[in-house]
Amino acid sequence: MALRDVTGAVDFAHLEAYTLDDAVVMEEVLRLFQQQSELWAPLLDTGHEGWRDAAHTLKGAAAGIGANHLAAVAGEAEKGDAEGAAGRLEKVKTALATALMDVSAYMHHLQLRALRG
Repeated sequence: MALRDVTGAVDFAHLEAYTLDDAVVMEEVLRLFQQQSELWAPLLDTGHEGWRDAAHTLKGAAAGIGANHLAAVAGEAEKGDAEGAAGRLEKVKTALATALMDVSAYMHHLQLRALRG
């Protein structure tokens, strides 16, 4: 993956400003986001009683890196009724997958930048 593969699911300008464009800090924050996603994504299912907590946690993690669409759909998922939850959680899963692809592409960019010095 490369920077050209970034879809816009994550506002990296937000992250760059937040971290003062420190590549080490950005990489650490993005790795934490990936780890949080691995932990909470399996709970994004109405069959699991912690689905609202998972959506809430992903909402905060997404907002922290600038994944605004993911934060928005996760917020909608956590607040909505149980009947429509499955559909809302599918939107969260899709937005999460897209954000994670952008994160991977951006991290690749950061690694290349570090190699170039």
